[in-house]
Amino acid sequence: MASPHRLETEEAVRDLVKRIRRVAVLGIKTEAQSDQPAFYVPEYLHSVGIEVIPVPVYYPEVKEILGRPVYRRLVDVPGELDLVDVFRRPKDLESHLDDILATKPKAVWFQAGIRNDAVADRLAAAGIDVVQDRCLMVDHRRYA
Repeated sequence: MASPHRLETEEAVRDLVKRIRRVAVLGIKTEAQSDQPAFYVPEYLHSVGIEVIPVPVYYPEVKEILGRPVYRRLVDVPGELDLVDVFRRPKDLESHLDDILATKPKAVWFQAGIRNDAVADRLAAAGIDVVQDRCLMVDHRRYA
């Protein structure tokens, strides 16, 4: 039986997109990589008034992205998160699972091209909504 936390219908995706206000972006790139989705998708979200919290995996010297302070782990981000937007290869998701589970976001979004059913099942079993293999910018423009 499919988990109610695996959001796979257009209606479920639309409802999630309409309620996000605070998003941590795991794997965000910096302004120097502005031509890559891992920068321009969060830049778009920031431009439409969503609070974006940068959580880069690389770039240890970077202290700010999009004018916002950088956090090195999701668990270090203060306050509740509506969504963790993930820009990591499917094979790298497992290494972030404990950090995501400890953070307890309301939802996790694996960007277009990113799918890991084992990780998605673990998140859904913990009561976290999961979207896989979709572009948040495209769906936000469509539904918000």
